[in-house]
Amino acid sequence: MQIHIEASALPGRTCGPDSDFPGFENIHVGVQRKDRPGELLGLCPGDAPGASWTLECAAEETADGVVVSGPYVQNRLGGRFVYLSWGTVDEAGVFSMFRRAKLMFSDIEAEVLEAAVRSGRLTGRLGLTDGKGQPLCGRVRPPAISWSAGAD
Repeated sequence: MQIHIEASALPGRTCGPDSDFPGFENIHVGVQRKDRPGELLGLCPGDAPGASWTLECAAEETADGVVVSGPYVQNRLGGRFVYLSWGTVDEAGVFSMFRRAKLMFSDIEAEVLEAAVRSGRLTGRLGLTDGKGQPLCGRVRPPAISWSAGAD
């Protein structure tokens, strides 16, 4: 199965400080590889008009529901998920993470996930700027992300 993540409304390459955010420059976002915070798929600048990632994964229907696995699927207590990692990129091209957004498979309606297994495609669409104008972080739940199955 392929997971497509389609992002819009990125916060910008520079975000100033706020009460819970120190502010950063040259902000980028990418999908974190499982257990390897420094390995990112599709690093995208924070001022891009949009970002998209395609993740190859395996999905298996079990008695407990659909189990998704793959090189970019994290598996921790509380379930399986994908991390969108935010960080800065220095002059040498080194990425330094400062926050992450967590896209949980347990937040997807069972019917949508089952249909995605049958069709071979799951798509998540979300905006990447939070209510304060900063990079979106924490657990991202519907309606902040919409999940659909199949080609659309």
